Amino acid sequence: MTASLRNPVFCAIDTDDLGTATTLAARLAEAVGGVKLGLQFFNAHGPKGLAEVAAASDLPLFLDLKFHDIPNTVAGAVRSVVPLKPFMITVHAVGGKAMMQAAVKAATDTAYEVVGSHPLVVGVTVLTSFDDGDLAETGVSGAVLDQVRRLAALAQSSGLDGVVCSPHEAAVLRADLGPDFLLITPGVRPLWAAANDQKRIMTPVEAMAAGASYLVVGRPITGASDPAEAAGRIASDLGPTD
Repeated sequence: MTASLRNPVFCAIDTDDLGTATTLAARLAEAVGGVKLGLQFFNAHGPKGLAEVAAASDLPLFLDLKFHDIPNTVAGAVRSVVPLKPFMITVHAVGGKAMMQAAVKAATDTAYEVVGSHPLVVGVTVLTSFDDGDLAETGVSGAVLDQVRRLAALAQSSGLDGVVCSPHEAAVLRADLGPDFLLITPGVRPLWAAANDQKRIMTPVEAMAAGASYLVVGRPITGASDPAEAAGRIASDLGPTD
């Protein structure tokens, strides 16, 4: 279910400091499968900053910008980032089928024209900081799991490569959507790490056993006194990968 990476762990580097990001990426080059950079870093440093982090580590880049707008605008946003050669990009699945289809088409067409290979496009379902009460406050009735299942099925029917979900939904989605649909799970915390603001969490071993394809781990790695050692502990817990 995973591409040929060193391991399935993407380290979330949440900073707006370029030196911190490049140094950390370089230190993790032999310990993780890839790095995830999001809005905080991209808004501060843009494409040039992404290129510097990529050059520092030579790791696959998960570009987590969570595009959500009308289809034409999202297609344009995807076209603008494909030349950066990210391994994976995100859109919000709640943006709907037309928007997700536009994102996939833009990724495929632009890659064919510019770089030859397109990034994986995955849909964010329900943020892992949400629980049922938080979801209700947004006007969505029912349990988080029900909303995640609806959005994941919509993402698959729209041609996306996978979805971002909490590990607590992974087993159900794997049963719903089959063995090849990618499940990317933040909200992953080793037993020795604090939960912080995540509400729907599991350990890395539990998440992979539940059906996750890739794991996103941030502060347990980036906040450690030795980030590479912390990442190595997680990889060791997971054991050999195919």
